[in-house]
Amino acid sequence: MFHLSAFADEISPDIDDQIRVCKENGVTHVELRSVNKINVLDFGALLRQQIKSKLAGSGIRVLCIGSPIGKVPIDHPWQQHFDRFKIAVELAQFFGAPLIRIFSYYPPKGNDISAHRDEVMRRMRAKVDFLKDSPITLVHENEKEIYGDIGERCVDLMRTIDAPKFRSAFDFANFVQCGQKPLDNWPALKAYTIHIHVKDAILGSGKVVPAGEGDGQVEPILLDLHRSGYDGFVSLEPHLAVAGQMGGFSGEQLFKTAADALKKLLRKNDIPLASA
Repeated sequence: MFHLSAFADEISPDIDDQIRVCKENGVTHVELRSVNKINVLDFGALLRQQIKSKLAGSGIRVLCIGSPIGKVPIDHPWQQHFDRFKIAVELAQFFGAPLIRIFSYYPPKGNDISAHRDEVMRRMRAKVDFLKDSPITLVHENEKEIYGDIGERCVDLMRTIDAPKFRSAFDFANFVQCGQKPLDNWPALKAYTIHIHVKDAILGSGKVVPAGEGDGQVEPILLDLHRSGYDGFVSLEPHLAVAGQMGGFSGEQLFKTAADALKKLLRKNDIPLASA
């Protein structure tokens, strides 16, 4: 059975709106990325507690800390960024989130990120080692222009780090925006994938569209997941109004459009979705 989660800040900056629209669309868990236009890593103590209380009162749980960790140039000071990572871990513990979303670094200006592979791996391994006594798992999102943007380098990350606490969050649209067909990458990444980000895109233009309306090959991959016994989350990250480097936005109506498109694909293929 599939379970529905979402980057709720795609709906509104306001936590009450996020909760209301999630419940209206059957979303049971959220990926906490921002509230009040404040990044999750910058939440103060009062805001953290307010969010935790409101989510608990609504019955919605935090699945993942949608952090921007690794979304900096590889020559960004390591200790400074590692300290930010520790905040993400603290937040996952505070909100009871089993996952933290991370990235694998941009190149320095004018450089090729492949030339910095060893440093990418060193930093990723340090994060995994930090979690050795924790139940938290890091999920790497394939993102345009980072080390793990294309399938080959995503697989390299998974095989090199080779740790149960480091797994893949498979994003269809991001592969399309790198000029790749997600199905070409799926066989090698399937064994490492424990989380799915649902957004689709048009090959060439990179325009983000609802699931099934682009070249992301969402339907056959979700069907293969189902047939393989996947019992995990498909997370709405629609980006239908704004698709930026540090996040996206859809608004209430376009968020519903995205949710309805995914549910339509699931119904078409007799893939059960857990009820809220």
